[in-house]
Amino acid sequence: MNKTEIMYATMKPWKLFFKIAMPGMISMFAMSIYSIFEGMFIGQILGEGAFAAVNIAFPLIMINFSLADLIGVGASAPISVALGKEDYETANNIFSSSVIMIFCVSIIMGSIMYFAAVPLASLMGADDVLLDTSVRYLRTAALCSPLAAIFFAMDNYLRISGFVKTSMIINIFCNLLTLGLLSFFLLVCKMDVVGSALATSVSMCVSSVIAMIPFITRQALLKFVKPRFSFSMLRQIAACGSPVFLSNISGRLTSILMNISLMTVGVKTLGTGGGQTAVAVYAVLMYASDLCWPLLYGIADSLSPALGYNWGAKNYKRVKSIAKCAYTGTATVGLISTAVLFFFSDTVASWFVKAEEIRLFEISCHAIRLFCFAYVFRWIAITTQSYFTAIEKPLQATIMSVTVAFVFPVLLLGVFWNFGLDGIWFNFVGVNVLAAVLSAVLLSRLKKEIDYKSDI
Repeated sequence: MNKTEIMYATMKPWKLFFKIAMPGMISMFAMSIYSIFEGMFIGQILGEGAFAAVNIAFPLIMINFSLADLIGVGASAPISVALGKEDYETANNIFSSSVIMIFCVSIIMGSIMYFAAVPLASLMGADDVLLDTSVRYLRTAALCSPLAAIFFAMDNYLRISGFVKTSMIINIFCNLLTLGLLSFFLLVCKMDVVGSALATSVSMCVSSVIAMIPFITRQALLKFVKPRFSFSMLRQIAACGSPVFLSNISGRLTSILMNISLMTVGVKTLGTGGGQTAVAVYAVLMYASDLCWPLLYGIADSLSPALGYNWGAKNYKRVKSIAKCAYTGTATVGLISTAVLFFFSDTVASWFVKAEEIRLFEISCHAIRLFCFAYVFRWIAITTQSYFTAIEKPLQATIMSVTVAFVFPVLLLGVFWNFGLDGIWFNFVGVNVLAAVLSAVLLSRLKKEIDYKSDI
């Protein structure tokens, strides 16, 4: 065993939590900061129209990154389990193969986004006013797609190899670079949304290269080897990655449906220009959420390698102890997030909305106060899905991801339709209440399985 494996196998659960979950939480939050800064710059400098246009294009960009996540997260679980079994040959082969697959898939997806940008943006709900801006933002991001997409996967691989602090530092660097480039492109060069897309894309490309250095120099636990592709490996990656992938894809489809609904309900509720305003408010909510959900996901995801390792080693008692730490940590963050968003809704909204856009500001504050209660329950679904993915339970994780990201939101969109915009904002709360109930059912079944295996 190397020191990383010893840490996963023997370190006290709460000490392990603070050793890897806290840096992981900071790392994921740092990764989302670029999105928050982008929202601030676009909202304060370019205004409501650009804000709405970017929100329409963004789901397409995230669909592209979702494919990279499918491979990256899908490979992480079997890699951790293989390391738990001390099968280094398999772990290194999966790692090497996955990096090549991410690069190839991103080239294909980037090409599609670039050449089909106009019909895709129209499909997203962009009207004649927002179409041109959305297309230019989308095409700029597509050009950097192949290298930028690898960034998310390399973050997982660094943490599996024990480079938790390195991962955190790279994420912080990425966001500082993004901030610097945003300032240069938007304030100095006076660029529009193209400058915003270019700033975030270039930062991610540079960070991807830096993140690969420990693996190229063979300092990490995982090492590049000559890849050997097999159907069983591809199936395993697809099975383990499908929950996160389906969650992301479902979430993007839901965002598209939300944008289309907001264009309709916004005009009906607010009158002329109301559709653009409603979409902009939705964008404010998504950026406000970026202040909170990365902290939850950072805890749950950073503990996944330890859960997978101990599951592979059949140390089920330790699996339960680590999972308990994960749930306690995310519950604490979830409740604090709710309080912060509720009591500081005016402050949060002011970060993304110009002072003179009074209608947008007032509606955003009201929407945040409704939306924030989702975090009373959201930690349950995030931790449960990550838990099932870590121990190679793709069916349960997939059920969680699809229902939370698509089934529940679409169902409740119909239920709350007559409540206008408030019904759409409260949709997020209802989704996470239903998700908490579903989590309880699935976890009760998992507990029985673990208890049975522990007695054998």
